[in-house]
Amino acid sequence: MNRGNLACCACALLLLAGCSNNPYPDADSATRTYYTTFVEAHRTLDPAEAYNVSAHKVTGLVYDTLLEYHYLKRPYTLIPGLATEVPVAEPLADGGVRYRFRLREGAGYGDDPCFERGGKGRRSREVVAEDIAYQLQRLADPALQVQVREPFSRIVGFRDFMTALEARRRADPAFAALPARLQYQQLGGIPGLRVPGRYELEVRLSEPYPQLLYWFAMEFSTPVPWEAVEYYDARPGRARFADHPVGAGAFQVVEYQKQSRVVLERNPNWYGYRHPDAPAARYPSEGAPGDAALGLLDPAYRGRPVPFVDRIEIRLDKEDIPRFGKFLQGYYDVSKIIKESFDQVVQSDRLTPEMEALGVRLQKAVSPSVFYLGFNMADKAVGAAAGARGRKLRQAMSLAVDSARFIELFLNGRGVEAQAPLPPVLAGYPEGYRNPYRQVDLERARRLLGEAGYPEGIDPQTGKPLRLSFDTYATSSQVLLQREFFVNEWRKIGIDVEIANTTYNEFQAKLERGAYQLYFYGWSADYPDPENFLFLLTCDMRRIPHNGPNSANFCDARYDRLFAQMEVMPNGPERNAIIEEMLAILREERPWIELFHRIDYSLAHEWISNLKPFGMSHPMYKYYDVDPKRRAELRAARNRPVVWPAWALLGVAVLGVAPGVRTFFRNRQ
Repeated sequence: MNRGNLACCACALLLLAGCSNNPYPDADSATRTYYTTFVEAHRTLDPAEAYNVSAHKVTGLVYDTLLEYHYLKRPYTLIPGLATEVPVAEPLADGGVRYRFRLREGAGYGDDPCFERGGKGRRSREVVAEDIAYQLQRLADPALQVQVREPFSRIVGFRDFMTALEARRRADPAFAALPARLQYQQLGGIPGLRVPGRYELEVRLSEPYPQLLYWFAMEFSTPVPWEAVEYYDARPGRARFADHPVGAGAFQVVEYQKQSRVVLERNPNWYGYRHPDAPAARYPSEGAPGDAALGLLDPAYRGRPVPFVDRIEIRLDKEDIPRFGKFLQGYYDVSKIIKESFDQVVQSDRLTPEMEALGVRLQKAVSPSVFYLGFNMADKAVGAAAGARGRKLRQAMSLAVDSARFIELFLNGRGVEAQAPLPPVLAGYPEGYRNPYRQVDLERARRLLGEAGYPEGIDPQTGKPLRLSFDTYATSSQVLLQREFFVNEWRKIGIDVEIANTTYNEFQAKLERGAYQLYFYGWSADYPDPENFLFLLTCDMRRIPHNGPNSANFCDARYDRLFAQMEVMPNGPERNAIIEEMLAILREERPWIELFHRIDYSLAHEWISNLKPFGMSHPMYKYYDVDPKRRAELRAARNRPVVWPAWALLGVAVLGVAPGVRTFFRNRQ
C-alpha cells in the first residue's frame, strides 16, 4: 500500500472523528461564560490613561468605582458603589465645596502576587481611602498620559501639585529615582484630598462642580493598589502595570493575551459578597417604563446578588463580517448589526422571520448623543453679523430639513428626531418638547426667507438663488449622498448650497480658520448630564479664537450667564427651568439644526437574560445571565459538521488502495 494513500485515509478518518468549528475548548461549554469581542489591541489598561470603549470593556470590570449608575433607570441615575452613599456637596466659606465619601469595609482586590510585599503568600488586601487618594495623585502626575485632567483640576492644589512634581524631578535626580508613591508623599500630596480615616475620603473643590460625581463613576478615580504599580513597573521582564490590571471590581483578569483574548473570572474578594444589600451588588427591583414588558424585571432576578456569570471571555476579532458570522453560529453572545446585513436582519423595524427563527432578540436604546448641522456664526452671511436677516435665514433652513426622512433613508430608522441639543435620556430634557423650527414647514420657510431679504431664495445682489457652501469630509459615496440630501432639502426653498468636499485634515484646518458656512457634526456624552451638551455652545468653547468644540462659534451673553448658573446646580425643577430658558435661546438663534439622536441596535441570543443596552462605555456584564445548556444545544444545531467531503476523500483513498490490497493477497497466495 502506498504511503500517500495511507495518509489520505488517516486524514479522512480524523476529519470524520473530530469535525467541529467550535473555537472554544469543549470543557467551556458547560460554564456560565459570557463571550464578547474587542476590535483592537489595548494600548493600555492603566485606569489613569485608558480612555476608549475597547479598554473600558476590561477596566470597567476590573476596577470598581465609588459611584455607579442604576442599570435600568432612564434618565441615568447615580447609585453608591464602593461608597456607602452618594455624597452631597457641602459649601465652604471660601466659595469652594467639599464632598465626603465613606468606603464599604471589607472590599478586597483581586488576587495577585504583587501583594506578597505585605507578607509571604499574601494574595490580596483591603481597599482603603488612601488608595483612591493615590490614584487621584496619579492623575496629576505629568509622567502619565492622562486625558481627563481638566475636570479633576478643580480639586484644590491639583495643578500646583502637578507643577511641583515636574519641577522637583528635573531638579533632584535622587527624588526622581524614588517610586512615584514616595515622591507624592514627600511633596505632601494634593491639599484638596484628605484622608481622615481608613475608610474616609474628603475631596475639596475650589468651586462648585456637581459633575465631578460622574467622574467618580468612571475608572479614572478608582482605588489602585500602589503595590501593583510598583511591582509591575519596577523590574524589566515583568508585564507592565498597563498590561496587568489589579483592581477591586467584580471580576479579575486571569489570562491576558494582548493580541488575541482577555479572560476574566469572579473576584472572590469583591465587596458585593460582603455587602450583598449594596445597591450595585444586586439586580434592580425597579427600572424605566417598558422594562417589565421587555423581561428586564423578571421576579426570578429582582433583588438577587450579582454577578450571575462566572467568567467573561473577550476575543480580538477585527473584521466585521467574520465576527458577525461567529455571532450567528452562537460563538459570541451579543452583536451589533453590520451594515452589509442590516436588510437581511431587520425589516420594518423588526427582526426578519429568519432571525426570529434563530431565537435572536433585537435590543434598542437611545444613546446620549446628538448629530446636527451647524452654521458658522462668525460668517457674515449666515452668522451673527447678519443680525435679524441671518437669524431668519437660519430659521428658514431649519424648517426645510426633514430629519424623519433622513433617518428612514440613511439610518434604517435607527434614530430619534432631535428637537434640542439634549438627548431625551438625560435629566433636564423637557418632556414632550417640540421645537417649532424642527417641524418641516416649507411655506413658513419661504416666508422667512422673504423677510430675510431673499424672496423665493433669490439673492438681490446677484439676482440668482442664494449660494452657500457646505463643508464636509465625505469618505464614501454613501456619506456624500447624505450631504446631498440636505442640499436637496434647501433647494426646495430656492437656496443653492454647494458641497465642498475635502480631506479630514483640510476640513479641520477650515474650521480653525473660520473658512466655512455649514458643516455636519455629532457629539456623544462623556457623562449623562445636560452640562456635557450645553457647554458646546458657550463663548469660551468657540473654535475661534479658543480652538474649542463650539465649531458654530456661537456666543450669547445671556446664554452664558444661564449656563454658569445651571452648571453648578443639582438636578431638579429650578435647574430644569434654566435649561428651558437656554433651549429657548438656541431655538430662536438656530446655531444648529438638530437632526437626530442615535438609536443603538444590538442582537442577543435567547440564552442571554437581563440585557439592556447602556449607551455609554460602562460594561454592565455583571447583570447578564447565561443559560449554558441552551447555548450548547443551539450551537450544536446551527453547526452540524459537513462530513461529505471527508467521506468523499475516504472513498477516493479506498479506490486508490484497493489495487494494492488485491496485489498483496495475490502475492500471499
